[in-house]
Amino acid sequence: MTFEKMINATNDYYLTHGMAVIHKKPTPVQIVRVDYPQRSRAKIVEAYFRQASTTDYSGVYRGHYIDFEAKETRQKNAIPMKNFHLHQIQHMEQVLEQQGICFVLLHFSSKQETYLLPAFDLIRFYHQDKGQKSMPLGYIQEYGYLVKQGAFPQIPYLDIIKEHLLGGKTR
Repeated sequence: MTFEKMINATNDYYLTHGMAVIHKKPTPVQIVRVDYPQRSRAKIVEAYFRQASTTDYSGVYRGHYIDFEAKETRQKNAIPMKNFHLHQIQHMEQVLEQQGICFVLLHFSSKQETYLLPAFDLIRFYHQDKGQKSMPLGYIQEYGYLVKQGAFPQIPYLDIIKEHLLGGKTR
């Protein structure tokens, strides 16, 4: 199962069990040309992104707005910084300014490890280490939290939010 499908299954679990309402944001697309070989088989042949997307997921948990990005890499010891764009960083900064909970889920597929890195720490790394090609796993382990994968939910990131980001323990 892909990382995105695991997150979607986790969010479905949270919704079904009344724990949170979190959905994947649709990417705004402008359809330019459609081919109709048959009436029932319309095919989009040309489309463009209307605007740069912000983050992948948003919703609400215990009265708190949640907004997060999900990234996956095959690398073992770092996540490429080219995966993060300035407009995403700016969006995360705006969410934090409004007291929202914002973070990134980072999945290392070769290790089958997932980390929750608070947006503050991603933003700090992005601004301090401009030009750096990747964020080392050591930085992620120091400032982020390992998400212990399970069966239901598969990626229980709300456990970390509850314990560390909602007035719980801090580092």
